[in-house]
Amino acid sequence: MDLSIFGYQFMQNAIMSAFLGGIACGTVGVFVVLMHMPFVGVAMSHAAFAGALLGLWLGFNPLLGAFAMCLLAAAIIGPLADRGELSPDTSLGIIFSLMLGVSFLFLGLMSGTKSGALELLWGSILTNTRSDIIILGVVALLVVGLVVLFFKEIQAAVFNRSIALAVGLPATIILYGVLFLTGATITASLRSIGGLLIFSLILNPAAAAYQLTYSMKRMFILSAAFGVLSGWIGLLLSYLFDVPSGATIVITSSIIFMVAAIFSPKRKVKGWQKGHIIKEQSGNSSLL
Repeated sequence: MDLSIFGYQFMQNAIMSAFLGGIACGTVGVFVVLMHMPFVGVAMSHAAFAGALLGLWLGFNPLLGAFAMCLLAAAIIGPLADRGELSPDTSLGIIFSLMLGVSFLFLGLMSGTKSGALELLWGSILTNTRSDIIILGVVALLVVGLVVLFFKEIQAAVFNRSIALAVGLPATIILYGVLFLTGATITASLRSIGGLLIFSLILNPAAAAYQLTYSMKRMFILSAAFGVLSGWIGLLLSYLFDVPSGATIVITSSIIFMVAAIFSPKRKVKGWQKGHIIKEQSGNSSLL
């Protein structure tokens, strides 16, 4: 393997982007997993893609369009999840369908070559510039900083929103804050991973971390580490086999989740509990 490739600026930019993006996506993913709203990443990623396509179609910065559409999606998802009679998954499914339709509408309205749109769809971390790294760095710092500053409040709101509201914690503000951070993270990572795949990098590292610990603090650390590891290993595999970087990063994150699920201590505990319940039921039935 020719290691001289790592001396080039574009590869150094990609490595730094994978590091910062992995931290941001992994940290935000913990909220998505613990709040049982996996479709948040799906709906928001397609909202970001739709906004980016709107920017390409009308001729302004795609990332501004992506962020604006994420804010719009958050403004719709928030009330639906907070006060709607439908379940959160149903509400998010509706938003996902809407954003998917809007994305294809803008894609069809675009004239000329659609290479820019395809790049945003699949992502291309190897083309990231210094400005992309700065955006990722600001978002990662914002996400991690807010988690550190408001960890106790976040922990209480994630554990039980009703109790958090009852004791005076701003659980609703925390919910909207999570949606905002998810939108910002997806927007910043759009060029690197792509609108079609970014939700996987948000969900998979956090789901893997959830398999390995009962501590929320450790879950944040493990999820961020898995996000970075997915980015770096995926980037290396992309270079070695000359395949799309976004796809290899997401596949790597999925493999990490599968390994974590296989060796999960929670899996063993659940197996013991199930066996214990079956044994008790067998014992009770023998007494009848």
